[in-house]
Amino acid sequence: MCGIAGSLNTTRLPIEQIYPLMQHRGPDAKGAFYDSTQWGLLQFFHARLSIQDLSPLAHQPMQYENLCLVFNGEIYNHLDFRKNLDFPFKTHSDTETILALFAHYGEQFLEQLNAFDGMFAFALYDKAAQKVYFARDRMGKKPIFLYQDSTKFAFASELNTLHALLDNALEIDKNALNFYLQSGFFHHDGTPYENIFALPNASYGILDLKTHSLEIQPYFSLESCYKAPKITDENEALQTCEALLKQSIQNRIDSSDLEVGAFLSGGIDSSLIVALSAQITPKLRTFTVSFENSSFDETHLAQITAKRYDTLHTTLKISTNLKDDVPKILQNYGRPFFDSSAIPSFYVAKAAKEHLSVILNGDGADELFGGYRRYVGHLLLNKILPFSFFANLLPNPNTKQSLYNYFYRLLQMANAYKKDLSEYYLRATTDIFTGVYNFPQNPNFKQEVESVFHSNLSPLSKMLLLDAKHLLLCDLLPKMDIATMAHSLEGRSPFLSKTLVEFAPRLDDNLKVRKNVTKYLLRKLAEKYLDKAVCNAPKRGFEVPLAAWVDGELKSLILETLQTPKITQEFLEKNTLESLCFKPHLFSKEKRAKMLWSLFALEMWYQNQHKKL
Repeated sequence: MCGIAGSLNTTRLPIEQIYPLMQHRGPDAKGAFYDSTQWGLLQFFHARLSIQDLSPLAHQPMQYENLCLVFNGEIYNHLDFRKNLDFPFKTHSDTETILALFAHYGEQFLEQLNAFDGMFAFALYDKAAQKVYFARDRMGKKPIFLYQDSTKFAFASELNTLHALLDNALEIDKNALNFYLQSGFFHHDGTPYENIFALPNASYGILDLKTHSLEIQPYFSLESCYKAPKITDENEALQTCEALLKQSIQNRIDSSDLEVGAFLSGGIDSSLIVALSAQITPKLRTFTVSFENSSFDETHLAQITAKRYDTLHTTLKISTNLKDDVPKILQNYGRPFFDSSAIPSFYVAKAAKEHLSVILNGDGADELFGGYRRYVGHLLLNKILPFSFFANLLPNPNTKQSLYNYFYRLLQMANAYKKDLSEYYLRATTDIFTGVYNFPQNPNFKQEVESVFHSNLSPLSKMLLLDAKHLLLCDLLPKMDIATMAHSLEGRSPFLSKTLVEFAPRLDDNLKVRKNVTKYLLRKLAEKYLDKAVCNAPKRGFEVPLAAWVDGELKSLILETLQTPKITQEFLEKNTLESLCFKPHLFSKEKRAKMLWSLFALEMWYQNQHKKL
């Protein structure tokens, strides 16, 4: 895992100036490359976290003849591609494999990206062709942000690095911020700036330095997997799932020259990974977080699995000063970040890094195998619609983990479904300002949601596909990438392997959600490896007691920040903001906490960045 960056026709920067902004992503080595092109100076920068092939020969930028490559990520099956290549390999790194493939196939190599099993983002310069090629993995685990205007171009793994490359000459995109407040994420994993966007997942880009044009093409479609013939036989599905998951974990352990550990939240996803990993790695190191006096604490479940598989388990009790740490945590993202589970993710990654540099996690399981409770509600939608008028008559719930709150949200979802499908989707997922404040809609997001809902996919497949395109890509994967890389820790996700991403969409809906049982197939697999208490536990992950924090330890920090806002007043009416801050009885406790948190994250981003803008 690494950090990459580069630019065209901008001020020449020495590696010593840019590296401090990238060092957390790669503390083991740094490198730079410079060349004159038909579009001015080209500069590539790299910060290396050595995982595969620890030798200096694998340092980057890596060059071969007229080619130069900066690469971030891991290709777990890259050695398979070497078998038919006549290339003078000097390392066993996946970086050199990519160079060799391009040297052999040229631009046609990009058509083979769909065969990669891994997570990656890279930039490859072909001096002879005067082109730069960019690519990003299927699901978007590895980030790469691009900037383009009429005179210059730049890219980086993180927005904070991009600031430095562009000398902070950035304009704020208010439409993007409106959508962030409405949804809790940026559309297409985007940014709050004009002219800066993320390279789409499962895509490659070709930048022609002679014409200054950028052409972006997809190389994989998740939707096509959902349209494939379905697997209906439970025994076949169970055996295949088990074999694919075992192989995925094996590949992610084998392709590391360093020790590999695992996050253990107490849920079945991470617990399954630990159970299978422990059979490969005795005395596996596992890590979880604990919140004192909180109903969100799952450490007892994590300890059951840790004890059963004799792991070297670390439980991190969050007793640090949140008031001091939270602004620093949010600053890492370089954009407003709504998901408050970034806090425990940050702490558990910090704890893990004290012991190792590679960690397995359960990302992607819920979005592929149907793990959220709201999927059950979605499948009951037609039965709930006649009663949706009750949504406006019921009092606000005060407890998140209650049956009343669950049915309250279902009625709210049903009420939104009759009005607007994009509002329905947000009600079902992040549910921040929906029903309280109307921000201008993003027409592209609205069109994409409607397109999926009007497709021929099954009702469950529609929600799973939307979650992969939005929640997973724009929230959960960036959260884990930043949380881990902030501590120079590489996070690997077995559930997002090439084979499982192609397999899970083909499962019949009944193998994902059966009656009121979510993630049915994974729960059946878990019965073979885990205790009943873990198998039957509800979905939580590294959740946080956000409402308790907003009304407790973080209350003064949030209210002080929002009482003298620098940017919030441009998006929210003053009386609404004052009601949120000082009239809590008007709102659901959990919903108010999410609204305040989203505004606080916006202010923290702006107050950190406006000094540079």
